[in-house]
Amino acid sequence: MNDSDAGGGAEEGTNCSDECFESVSEACFSQQQNGKQNQKQGEKDEEKLDYDEDEVRRLLAADVSQLPASPPPPSIVETNFERYFAPDFMKPGHDQYIYRHANGLCVIGLAPFHVALQADGGVTSVDFNVGKSDRSELKVTGKRKKNAQQFESNTALCKVISGDTFYVIRCCVKGSLLEVNNRLMNNPDLLNTSADRDGYIAIIQPKLGDWLKAKQSLLDFDGYKKLRSLR
Repeated sequence: MNDSDAGGGAEEGTNCSDECFESVSEACFSQQQNGKQNQKQGEKDEEKLDYDEDEVRRLLAADVSQLPASPPPPSIVETNFERYFAPDFMKPGHDQYIYRHANGLCVIGLAPFHVALQADGGVTSVDFNVGKSDRSELKVTGKRKKNAQQFESNTALCKVISGDTFYVIRCCVKGSLLEVNNRLMNNPDLLNTSADRDGYIAIIQPKLGDWLKAKQSLLDFDGYKKLRSLR
């Protein structure tokens, strides 16, 4: 009887160890699977951010000559961006635009009635060296842009020069600076001929809360058109 009880006890102990081992193994396997899923999701998020930025850049450089001529179609900007304007931003006549894509990225540039575009001769040069920092040397690496600099709405992006006068262009919205348009250094005339497309100044990624806050002080296109009597 005692031998039978002892044998039964040993057998029961063996079963318990097996069950514990199986439970631990299942937990480890589950953690590995979750880790792989999180890694795959992170890679997908990184690819999406890269695609979003490339898509914004592609739209700004689209060839409008390939669009049908009649009836006049809406522009690439009208079709793909929400257009907002910051008239007299920090100084009279310093009108800037903020074009927001559906992915949340914002394109910053000079609005049609910015004083630099109205000056005789227009913009003659662009300088991204603003005090202690040269924005043209911006190096944002990694697909998730983790090292992108965070700027306030009033942070200077560059100076545009017309004749002997320079004008400071600012972010207009708080967010991460993803890139500046370095082509403007060698071809500043892009601002005179295509300020709302190839002549954009920068691309910024604001957080949703910061965007909603900034949006309250901006005008939509109809409001800006009315303000400046545009047709």
